[in-house]
Amino acid sequence: MWEELRLQVFFLCLGAALWSAAAAATHRGSGPRERGHRRHLSLHRHRERGKEGQVLHRSKRGWVWNQFFVIEEYTGPDPVLVGRLHSDVDSGNGNIKYILSGEGAGTIFVIDDKTGNIHATKTLDREEQAQYTLTAQAVARDTNKPLEPPSEFIVKVQDINDNPPEFLHGPYYARVAEMSNVGTSVIKVTATDADDPTYGNSARLVYSILQGQPYFSVEPQTGIIRTALPNMDREARQEYDVVIQAKDMGGHMGGLSGTTQVKITLTDVNDNPPKFAQGVYAMAVSEDKVPGEEVGRLKARDPDLAENGLVDYRILEGDGMNFFEITKDSETQEAVVKLKKPVDFETKRSYTLKVEASNPHVDPRFATWGPYKDTTIVKISVEDADEPPTFMAPSYNFEVEENAPAGTLVGRVHAKDTDIMNNPVRYMIPRYTDLEEFFTINTEDGIIKTTRPLDREAQSWHNISVSAAEIGGHHQDAKVRVNIKVKDVNDNAPEFATQNEVLVCENVNSTASIFVIRKGFSRLSQDVYHLPIEINDNGVPPLSSTNTLIIRVCSCDSKDTILSCNVEPFILSAGLSTGALIAILACIVILLAIVVLFVALRRQKKEPLIVFEEEDIRENIITYDDEGGGEEDTEAFDIATLQNPDGANGFLPRKDIKPELQYPMRPGLRPIGNSVDVDDFIKTRISDADNDPTAPPYDSIQIYGYEGRGSIAGSLSSLESVTTDSDLDYDYLQSWGPRFKKLADLYGTKDSADDNS
Repeated sequence: MWEELRLQVFFLCLGAALWSAAAAATHRGSGPRERGHRRHLSLHRHRERGKEGQVLHRSKRGWVWNQFFVIEEYTGPDPVLVGRLHSDVDSGNGNIKYILSGEGAGTIFVIDDKTGNIHATKTLDREEQAQYTLTAQAVARDTNKPLEPPSEFIVKVQDINDNPPEFLHGPYYARVAEMSNVGTSVIKVTATDADDPTYGNSARLVYSILQGQPYFSVEPQTGIIRTALPNMDREARQEYDVVIQAKDMGGHMGGLSGTTQVKITLTDVNDNPPKFAQGVYAMAVSEDKVPGEEVGRLKARDPDLAENGLVDYRILEGDGMNFFEITKDSETQEAVVKLKKPVDFETKRSYTLKVEASNPHVDPRFATWGPYKDTTIVKISVEDADEPPTFMAPSYNFEVEENAPAGTLVGRVHAKDTDIMNNPVRYMIPRYTDLEEFFTINTEDGIIKTTRPLDREAQSWHNISVSAAEIGGHHQDAKVRVNIKVKDVNDNAPEFATQNEVLVCENVNSTASIFVIRKGFSRLSQDVYHLPIEINDNGVPPLSSTNTLIIRVCSCDSKDTILSCNVEPFILSAGLSTGALIAILACIVILLAIVVLFVALRRQKKEPLIVFEEEDIRENIITYDDEGGGEEDTEAFDIATLQNPDGANGFLPRKDIKPELQYPMRPGLRPIGNSVDVDDFIKTRISDADNDPTAPPYDSIQIYGYEGRGSIAGSLSSLESVTTDSDLDYDYLQSWGPRFKKLADLYGTKDSADDNS
């Protein structure tokens, strides 16, 4: 590529040199007036006569100029000659100076002010700026006065092939359906060339495919990529990497090129049917499985994607169509075989199903490639399970006569083991179905018998259950319902259903079916009659009983309406009704209750129990007058007796209870008068109190009048300690309520006195 570029530059430089030589020859007048693209404007002189008779010479402007060109990217050692400016007024004596202005004047383009030659001092790039507008003017060298008006000209940068094509939007991604026809358009790629499209072939591009054959092709002029191979299968290969080249110079040698990548993906179509991996699938199910449980799974594979790869399943035929069903797992696209009805190993040990898998969505373009379905065989074997025994009947109904003796045969239930082992069966009656244990069953043969006589009148039906389990099995049992009817026998004599009295009006000859023999009754003489009646039944054997019918004579009005059946109203006043009598009796009872209550209250006030008021401070106040003498200090007497000495003559019982025994006055004692000896009196009362078990627990004032005897320890009295200083604070007694008011006053008074002192 660089060799071609150097060759082009060489030819351009050669042309420029030839053009410069031709311009120099024209300047010397040794060449034609017009050569190549140059143009010569001749100078016309006109003579005019002035006012003073002088002949004036006015010269018109005449430029030798053209549109100039300069080759871009020139890298030669000398500045490039762009062109030459020449005016007709220039006689060649050097009196004219050429001036250049405009775009790039003085920097990119310079002019020889004597000859008018213009050179480019820098390398130009057409892609950066394609042309420059300049202005030239001829002035007098000595005065710098313009000799000609300024004139514009353009310098165009001539393009060379220095820019390769570029794919500005690459890399590209495209999709095309698999199995597309040859020539199906996939995508169009476009490259751009920065060179001048109007000059030469520098920007004329041609596309070609470098990678991706033989699957794809590209149109040289448009860049459209098309499929080139029929029946491209996505399942065989899904993605292709294609490389496209764009080359300028029309694709000829020496042109520049650029490439881009195109990733083409084949999209899916439904061109594959589902296919089972196996021709026969084997499954197994235990006979103890319940309907709805899964038996097994199978899957038909479809390599297509999305809805093109969806598969539906169904059972076409087979002896297991009534026992099995097929559903589809939407996530895994598997066929799920489920149990539809229970199976029995002892009845049938294997089943066969023919299963079909098909596509629900078929592409009509490929319908002729079908059919889009496949079939397989599913063989299901039934496995034996340890099942509980099976009763020969769904339920049993038996009859037994009431009052039959214990051990009477009721009936027999029978169950058998349906497994291959055919184990013996054990029977039992669950106790919760026969709580009173009326029946028993033989564990080996299932014979049911009674344990005691049954009473139909108490319970006419007995509903029990019998369970059967295999001996040596997995303790699985089966239950059956047994309904036992108690048959009636004539074991109850007839009797009145109720014991209600029969009422009969005293002035009526008959009532119901009991006929009255006499013409009338008198309730005053007899109001109740007892009539024995014998009742017989027709049972086998026949039974009879005698019952007494009570007939009461009642008072009735003229319409035979019973008014009263009691005899009391005739004894009382005839003018009082039953309601009035009841009201009178109620009032009497209430008055008696009020009187009794009033008397009880008065007696309670006169003879109150021995209680003490809250303010009485006589409870067990013990007075210490001197040092004590042991246990004798606690001898005390009831000061209440001193308050009533006359009461000492006799025994004072408790007023709250009635004493069971009363002790008589001891012999030798005589009544004590008003002048009684206090010391003898106290001793007597102490002895009576100690020996009297009925004496009330009265509180008493203990008085110690003399020194006790037998006390070894010193005095325990605190009477003397009150004068000692104490650090105890008794102010809290003030807040203890009325019960401690006395103590609070005593100690509070002392404290107050001490404070005042």
